[in-house]
Parts: sequence; structure tokens; C-alpha cells
Amino acid sequence: MSNIPAPVTDCITLLDSELAGEAAVELGLTPSEYEKIVAIQGRVPSLVELYMYSLMWSEHCSYKHSKKQLRNFSSEGEHVLQGPGENAGVISVGDGWAVAFKMESHNHPSAYDPFAGAATGVGGCVRDIFTMGARPIASLGSLRFGTLDKQRQRELLTGAIAGLASYGDGLGVPTVGGEVYFEEAYEGNCLINAMCLGLMREEDLTRAVGSGPGNYMVLLGAPTGRDGIGGASVLASQEFNEKDEDVSHSVPQGDAILEKKIIEACLNLLGRGLFVALGDLGAAGLTSSASEMASRGGVGVEIDVRKVPVCEDAMQPFEIMVSESQERMLAVVKPGDFAAVEATCKEWGVDCTIVGQITDTGRFVVRDSALAAGEDIVADMPAEMLANSAPQYDPPSSRPAYLDEVQSFDIAAFLAEQGERDLAADTLALIASPNICSRQWIWNQCDAQVMGNTIVAPGSDAAVLRIGDAGSVRGIATSADCNGRFCYLDPYRGAQLALVESMRNLACVGAVPAAITDCLNFGSPEKPEVFYTFEQAVLGLADACKYFGIPVVSGNVSFYNESFGSAIYPTPAVGIVGTMEDVNVATTLAFKQAGDVIVLVGETADELGGSEYLKVMFNLVTGAPPALDLELEGAVQSAVRDAICAGLVSSAHDCSEGGLAASLAESCVAGDLGATVVLDDELPAAASLFSESASRILVSVNPDNVEALLDILVGHEAPYSIIGEVGGAVLSVDTVEEDEQVNTLSISLEALKNQYLNALEKLVQQ
Repeated sequence: MSNIPAPVTDCITLLDSELAGEAAVELGLTPSEYEKIVAIQGRVPSLVELYMYSLMWSEHCSYKHSKKQLRNFSSEGEHVLQGPGENAGVISVGDGWAVAFKMESHNHPSAYDPFAGAATGVGGCVRDIFTMGARPIASLGSLRFGTLDKQRQRELLTGAIAGLASYGDGLGVPTVGGEVYFEEAYEGNCLINAMCLGLMREEDLTRAVGSGPGNYMVLLGAPTGRDGIGGASVLASQEFNEKDEDVSHSVPQGDAILEKKIIEACLNLLGRGLFVALGDLGAAGLTSSASEMASRGGVGVEIDVRKVPVCEDAMQPFEIMVSESQERMLAVVKPGDFAAVEATCKEWGVDCTIVGQITDTGRFVVRDSALAAGEDIVADMPAEMLANSAPQYDPPSSRPAYLDEVQSFDIAAFLAEQGERDLAADTLALIASPNICSRQWIWNQCDAQVMGNTIVAPGSDAAVLRIGDAGSVRGIATSADCNGRFCYLDPYRGAQLALVESMRNLACVGAVPAAITDCLNFGSPEKPEVFYTFEQAVLGLADACKYFGIPVVSGNVSFYNESFGSAIYPTPAVGIVGTMEDVNVATTLAFKQAGDVIVLVGETADELGGSEYLKVMFNLVTGAPPALDLELEGAVQSAVRDAICAGLVSSAHDCSEGGLAASLAESCVAGDLGATVVLDDELPAAASLFSESASRILVSVNPDNVEALLDILVGHEAPYSIIGEVGGAVLSVDTVEEDEQVNTLSISLEALKNQYLNALEKLVQQ
């Protein structure tokens, strides 16, 4: 950065106004933001102060373009113990147990270094969890890449999966689920969203609130280096450009083994009440953690950069304060407790160092004790203003012109022009497509069973985990979902469809939704058309959450997901957690036994807008996404959940990408059983098979339980159709056209497995 002065001894008095203003702009601040900083400081800021403000006022840290819209979310609910504003949300899940969970993005770092970016994305999310006092128990990933016919996209995928697996397995935290999509829209800007869950007793909830003037600020974990300077906060606040100069130094490097030691040391110390507060050092590093602690507690903080352990020579104060080196925690410790803290850290092989103290001034003071007395203050600013006074913007918003064009596209007329198709061949092509085919290539790289509490592992609609003491049957279920294509075609409805799909996935295992976290991935908020999609997606998600009474307890906004001026699809990923009274009732998608009756709960409409069928067969992303009736959705989910909890259902599977044909094929493959099905819905055969209508769940049930199941469905006013029977070695589907039953497809189980199971691995290795 050519206009930023070289480090000098007395930063407080060095910068003149013109030079400081130029440096501020190079650090990402606008001229008006710089003027606001001058007003807060009452003088020209120092170089260290400029760096600290620029990081804390970056989009990633301050949410300056999104805060006003996020107020649409409700964080209140019967389960909520901690909502937004802390490192993670926390909900009660029964018998005094609580779950902390959070979803975070690590998109831009992963585009530069997919292994390190994905690994440290997991590491940062895990730290958010145990900071709250919870032991991490599960992780998920919500991932987006370009199409796999490009070598670069295959490299990004393999690197990111290896990073996620390596870090999760190194921590001993199971990877229990997630999602991955491949679309041209993500080619220049992949999305790596990590979600983590942790378990604790309700009374062990810890908050990162600084208090007690005279208490020590203690830094735990790895030494500080230059590897993470400006990483998450800077990279996530600018567009990605593959022609940028090398920024590998901005991608932090992770050490899962050290983080595991830190987890154990911190949970031990929290359990003994030896921490007043605990926070992790993520985006903006020491600056963010310390200022947020101080502002939450209404106190001040003083830090000496020369007491911070470093791993590189001649590190300057601004580098130490904004470094994003991984595996570091900041704790507030009473002076009388430090010896015990130090001893415990030593037992676990974790370094801990007193780097400062809490004060009663309300100011964030940074000292450099290597300087002469009286000249050692290199930054002095109000902690509250640093943490919370970034400007909040109202970006212009305008409805993208393309929406009218795509939503009015006549899909029926287009398909009529294509003439008759071989729908069996289309089905095989669909289930081998990258957005539908089995993810076993990914699951096989991650350990889903470590800890021994995973009841339903990856491959079904939602993961199920046992919680509590030995012999407990209480559990939780979790899933991550979003169809970015639907959000591109209608951001309001697309966001709602993401929520209800996540809820439906929980219903398919018998769980009750309790709360969500989110990761809102969008392009530049400074572009009116992009900001419109963000506004609409937030409003749609908020409205649907309020309808179902589901609180949003944590989350993340990731803007500037663009490359060369082209934005990704709007992608508001939803991470959900639900409760289960008895994990033994949990079901999976696999057909279980020949002779079971197949029932479609919900109704299929001719809704192929944004479908995999249009994309795979005709390379079209157009039309309106499926309609959504929230009342109907609730009825379908409640009915299926009640039936599962009553022990009536053998299998349950959400109908989503690929429609009913894909759902049937997946249940057949998972159960190694065929099925005979008749679809009499008065729709064209392609719509019957491939429509992605919402509010549908495919269930199978023992014949002896059919009557009891139908009683539940009728009681909930959930529409249904008895469509077939499990059995044989073939998936056979008849459709009814003009009152005549016609065999539309007949595919052997072996052919289904050959297409579905190894398709992703073949695409990666091409």
C-alpha cells in the first residue's frame, strides 16, 4: 500500500491529516468514514488506530450494509438462552441440556487456498462454540462451486473437502452432514460455509463480557504471526479477482491438534469458574475480541503489544493488533486465579500470557513497552465506538430486470416444443448429475461416528445425535439447506423455500425445529440489484420464521461474493437444529422391507421452474420457483413427524431436487430395494416425475400401519396419495394419461446404483 507510511516509533503524533486520509482509503475506509473517525478521536488517528478502525468497520466485522435488514429477524423463542450478539446462539434442548450453534463463511480465503480456507473456517466456527462453554459435538458444511468440467473447480472442491475433513477429524468432532451444489454462478467465487454445534449444561453458559477493572487479559494458544493479517475481514469485504496479486499471507493457517488442546484447557477452566470471560480471536484478531468484550461490559482495556507472543521478527504494533493467526483465545482472569490458569494450560501444552488488563476508563489503549516511557501509547480510542459505531448504510435497491423475464418464461410451451423424451434415460441422467448424485465420496473422507453419538449419519435428510448421559434417548437433529437457483429466480420465496426444506428434513427424522442460524451469501451490497435480492431474501426468511415461531439465534452475512463484476446466486444458507425426545424413533430415507406401502404426503403440481430437470436436460435456469403455502407445509411436516414418533413409518424422504423420481431412486438405492409406483395426478409425465413442488414427503409404511398413518394425515389435513409398494429389483413408474395407465420408466436397481453412487467421484477424477 504505497500511501501507508512505514512503521515508526511514535504513531500517535506521526500522521498529518492528508497522509492519514490517504492511508485510510487504502485500508478500505471511505473518506466520510475517515472523517467520522477523526471526529470520534478528536484528532488525526494514528496508524495503529487506522488499522484497528478499518478492520472493525469492514463489512465483515461491522455489517454496515446489513444491520438494518437483519432487525427483521426475531430471536425470541421458548428454547432461546442466547441470541445474536455473542459468539454463538444457544438454545435449551431438554433435561437441562443446551446446544450452542453457529454458521460462518470462509468464502474468499478458500478461493485463494481451499484447504487452509476451509480448515480454518471449521476452526473459527468451533472456537465460537466452546467460547460459550459448550463442547463441540458436530460440524456441517454448506458448499458451492462452479461446474466440475473445469479443472480449477475440481481443485477447489478436493482442497476444501480435504481441509474440512482434516481439521474436523483432527479435533475429534464428527462431520455429520451438509450440502454441496455446483453452478456456473459460483465459478469465480466458491462458498465455504461452516456450521458447528456444541453441547453443555444450561448453567455452564459463558458470555464474552469483560468486567472487573484490574482483571488480567490473558492470551491463550498459538503465537501471533503475519499469516492472518487482514484475512477474513479484508478478503470478505472486497470482490474476488483471480488476477489479484498473491494474497496467500492473508489466508490464516490452522493447527487442529493445538485447537483440540485449547478446547480441553478452556472447558476445564470454564468448568472450574476460573475465567471471567472468554472470546476467540477471529476476524480482526485481538482488536475485535478485546473491543467487543470491553463494549459488552462497559469497561476499558489496555494491551501491551510487546507482551503478545509472536512467531515472526520485527512485528509492528498494527500487525499484532489485527493479525488473524488461528488457534488463539482471549480470556479475562482475576489476578488471584492466574496461577491456576497457567498451571492448567501448561498441563495441556497451551501457552498463556498476560497481555493487558481491564480498566474502568471505557477506552481501548494499546501500548508498546519497547518505546520510551511517555511515548509508548500507540492507540487510544473509546472501546464502545471502535466496536459498535461503524456507520449503517441504506444502500439503493432496485428490482433486477431479469426477474420479469425468467418468471414469465412458459416452461410448458418450451417442453411441448421438445417433443417426447425417454424419461427413464432422463431419470438416470438426473441422479448422476452433480447436484443430486450421492455424496459418499465426501462422507468417506470425514469421520461421522467419532464421539459415538451419531444416530443418523450423512446420507439421510438430517443428522441425528444422541445427547446427555450414558443411556439417554434424548437427541437433536440438524441440517443445512439452500437452493440458490430458487433464490436467483425469486429471492423472497427462495429464502422461504430454504427454511421449509431444512424444517422438512428434520420432520423426516422425527425432530421438532427449535431455532436456526444462517449464512447470507450475496454479491456487492453497493449494487442496487444485488441489494434488492438481499432485502427480499432477508424479509422472506424472517416472515417464514415468524410464521412458524422459529427464532434466528446467530448467523453471518457474507457480501462481495463476486468475481470480475459477476455476482453469485443469492444464497441464504439455513442451518437448523431440532429436538427429539427419543432418538430411537428416528427414521431414514432407505426403503426397509418388501411389501411396505409407499405414500406421498403432499401434492405435486406442474412446477419445473428452476428445477434440476430443466438445468440438466436443457441447460436452462428459468421460470418461477415452486409455490409455497406455509399452512400446508406445516400440516405435512407435523403429520409426518407425529407418524414417525408413533412408530408407524418405515422410511421418510423429502422431495426436493430432481422431484419424486430422484426421491424414489434415492430411497431404492439406500434400501437396496426396488419399488412399483403409479402416479395418477393429472399432470404431464415429466411434471409428475421431476416437478420440485414444495411440501412433499415420501414415506413407506408397513401395510398393518397404513390405516393409523392415514388417520394422522387426515387429522392434520395433510393431503396424501398411496402411490405404490416397495419390493423387487426394479424401480417401475406408471403414469396415467387420458385415463390410460402407461409404464413411463422401468430401471433396474443395479442401473440406479451404477449411476447414483459413484458419479461425484468420477466427475472429480475426470
